[in-house]
Order: sequence, then structure tokens, then C-alpha cells
Amino acid sequence: MLSKSEKQRWKINTMDEYLLQRISLDQKVMVGKPVIRGTRIPVELIIRMLAQGIPESDILREYPRLQPEDIRAALTYAAYVLAGEEILPLAIPS
Repeated sequence: MLSKSEKQRWKINTMDEYLLQRISLDQKVMVGKPVIRGTRIPVELIIRMLAQGIPESDILREYPRLQPEDIRAALTYAAYVLAGEEILPLAIPS
């Protein structure tokens, strides 16, 4: 669950908030990596499978506990993490 300040900083809308509730971070599950709530399926795994071109239907067949909303939740979570990432330019020697 996100704090009020995180919601404001990331400008989270209602649909995104609903999806992000499907993501869990718990030190006792997968060493704290973000997973789909109630599973040990890491968000990273879903993102990698999609990046490899594996269709959503194949992912859902491979992991029957997943719902289509879980895949959208993983993508939403990844988007917010990347949006909040701080990029620091490196000094280029002359």
C-alpha cells in the first residue's frame, strides 16, 4: 500500500491505485522483491516474459493463479518505479 505522499508525488489515479494494490513487498517473501500479492511470482519475471514477447495468454496459462489485472499491475508498478528513478549525469572528462 502506498503512502499519501507517494500517491501525490507519483500522481496516482484511481485505476493505478487499484492495480498497485495487487503488488506486495514483504521481506519474508522473495527477499522483499515486489511480487503479485498472494503469490511468489516476482513483478520482474512478468516484465521479462513480456519483454521476450511471450503473449499474456501464455503467461496466464503458465501461472494459473495470475489474473490479467496482475499483468497490468506489474506493468504499472514498473512504470512508476522508472518514473521515480533519479538520473544523475556523469561528469565527462575533457
